[in-house]
Formats: sequence, structure tokens, C-alpha cells
Amino acid sequence: MITEDQIKNALRGVKYPGFSRDVVSFGLVKELSVRDHAVSVSLQLTSGAPEIAAQIKSDCERALKVLPGLTHLHVEVKLPAGPQAAAAHSPWQNQNRVPGLKKVIAVASGKGGVGKSTTSVNLACALQLLGARVGLLDCDIYGPSIPLMMGIRSKPTVSADESKMVPPVNHGVKLMSMGFLVEGDNPVIWRGPMIMKTIQQFITAVEWGDLDYLLVDLPPGTGDAQLSLCQTVPLDGGVIVTTPQEASLGVVRKGIAMFEKVNVPILGIVENMSYFTAPNGDRVEIFGHGGGRQECERQGITFLGEVPLFTEIRIAGDAGVPIVVSAPQSPAAQAFMAVARAVQAEVA
Repeated sequence: MITEDQIKNALRGVKYPGFSRDVVSFGLVKELSVRDHAVSVSLQLTSGAPEIAAQIKSDCERALKVLPGLTHLHVEVKLPAGPQAAAAHSPWQNQNRVPGLKKVIAVASGKGGVGKSTTSVNLACALQLLGARVGLLDCDIYGPSIPLMMGIRSKPTVSADESKMVPPVNHGVKLMSMGFLVEGDNPVIWRGPMIMKTIQQFITAVEWGDLDYLLVDLPPGTGDAQLSLCQTVPLDGGVIVTTPQEASLGVVRKGIAMFEKVNVPILGIVENMSYFTAPNGDRVEIFGHGGGRQECERQGITFLGEVPLFTEIRIAGDAGVPIVVSAPQSPAAQAFMAVARAVQAEVA
């Protein structure tokens, strides 16, 4: 007998046209039934693009026809009625802004180890020092580092009506992270759907209040966390963090392409670990230099600034007091402050 799980697994191979995500995870499959080896599936689109509906219908039929024992197949793809019918096609178009969040900015990198979280915490604190109301959401579910770098392990409290979590605050920044919700070094061993649901709750079930900026520290790559965020809330821009060498820049291009596919404007690139100044004053370009700026010129996007390799940045992060807070007048802190001003200018 054909099972519903077999049908869903087959449909997970059907990508929404123009996106890397499937119709099941987008929530488009509304009804399915199996009876006497006859399968019926109904999908509901969020926009009125007949050519998209036709392509999805054809792709679904092709994916389901290979099910063993199938004798009859009916696939229906419904278009929305009313004002939505003429809307441009996008699976994200039902997004709603979260009240109080003026700007939501994602901080991303194509690969790990480039200092993305370090950039996120210092950028959040720098914006706060510039007079903005700032929140920082750690979307790295498997490897949350924001609690350590921001020097806080407090658990979220619950709002008076018990409907939302109240985020802890440190260095003037509201914070939310999976690191607040798990004990010690216990690992999070979850599949994609759990990651997606948690990120949606971190956006909509947290009492963020009125913020000028909510920065979202994304995990490396272009997977479930990134797509879940894009699906949950409209993003006002993405900041890409890289190091100068080609190994990092090659993956950065994939991150840029991901944001373009989900209609998120790229605010620019930050080149981290740009160079190192030796004790004798010599400038040592450990990872090469200028790759971030050159990539911006190729892509036609803004170069937000470079952050040299300072030991003080690592020490401050390990101590839970970001360098822009612990030593705001230091060259390291001023590099992050310059990036913060550039981000403000771009998002404005």
C-alpha cells in the first residue's frame, strides 16, 4: 500500500520554481489521500502565477508517478482568489512584519570560522552605542556562541500574560539564543523541521518590544535556518562576513546568491581578519588582503569595512564583553564602529 509518508517524501523532491526549497517545507501541500492505490494531492499557492502553478503540477505528477502500485493520480494546484491573485509570485509573500521591529538584518557567512558571531556581537553593541535600540538573535541552533560572547547565561523570563518569552539584556542589547535554553554543554540533536519551528518562535514568540534593529546571527551555509528566517519575517538586508582569501570568498558568492533568490537586499561585505600588525609595527597579511573589497566591486555591492586581526577582539569575546564595550576607543573597536555606521547608512 502507498502511504502518506511515501507521498510526502516524493513531494519533497519538488522544488518551488526559482528556489532551493521544496513545496512540502513551504507548507503548500494542504490535502492528500490514498485509496485503493489511487492518490489525490491538493496544493494551495500564495500567489496568482498560472505558469508557476502549471510547473508545480507537472513536477508533482512526475514525482508521484513512480510510486509503486499507483493506479490513479490526481494533482490539484489552487491559486488564491481576490487581491492576491494578481500578486507577483513568491512563497514568502504572506510574511508579516513583527510589531515593533523597524529593521531586521541578517549577518551571514558562507563558511564557518570567519568571525561572523564576533562581528554580530560587536555590530550590535556598536549600534547600541550609536543610540539605537538593538536586539540580537542567535540562529545558530547547533553551535550558539552569543551567550558566551555577550557574557550572559540568564534564561528568558515569561511575559505577564504568559504568551511570550522576555529576552535577557546585556550591554544594552536584547538577546535570544538556544544557548539560554539548554543546560551546559548538552548538544542539540534536531532535524530540519525542529530548527525551522524554533527560529519562527524566536521571532514571533519573543517580546522584543520596540527595536530600531534586530540583528540575526545566522549559522554558516544556506540551509534550513536561513530559509526559515526568510520565510518568517521580511528582511531589510543581509551583511556578509568574509576573510580575504579566495577559499572564503568563493563560498561568499553562494551566500549572496541565496539572498538574491529570496529577495533580500545585500547591504554589503565585511572583511574580517584583514591583516595583523606585528609588535614591531609591520603589517602582516596572513590571509591575503583586499579580497572583500574586490568582491564588492565585482558584485556591485557596498564594502562595509575591514576589521584587522586583533588579539584584543578574541580576549574580549571570550570574556563576554565585546571590544566596542570594553575598549571603545581602541583601534579594534573603532573598526567595528565604522562598520556599524556603514550599515546604518545602507539600511537607511
